[in-house]
Amino acid sequence: MNHLKWILGILLLMLAFIVAVQNYETLVSPVSFKINFYFFEYQTSGMPLSLIAIITFLIGLFSAWTYGIRERFGLKKQIKSLMKEAQEKDNELNSLRNLPVTTDDIISDQTTEEE
Repeated sequence: MNHLKWILGILLLMLAFIVAVQNYETLVSPVSFKINFYFFEYQTSGMPLSLIAIITFLIGLFSAWTYGIRERFGLKKQIKSLMKEAQEKDNELNSLRNLPVTTDDIISDQTTEEE
């Protein structure tokens, strides 16, 4: 399985390299963005398209990482709550197991069975 991962990784890197070489002119061509609000206008200087793609990828990676961290902390909180609840249930079960059985309990059980 480990060899398969290496082979797949090498194939993906080769594919990325081939795409980059074949589209070199497009990737280095400058692109400028213009933001035009009613009260604000901004235009970027020419940036290569590859830089824009990398920045977009990093923003997406950071967003996914932030969401994952938030989700992980929420799940840890839920696990802690459930572990506390399970411990309380275990304590209750142990206390019920340790209750002494008296003859009054046996007699009351027999009378309810006869009725």
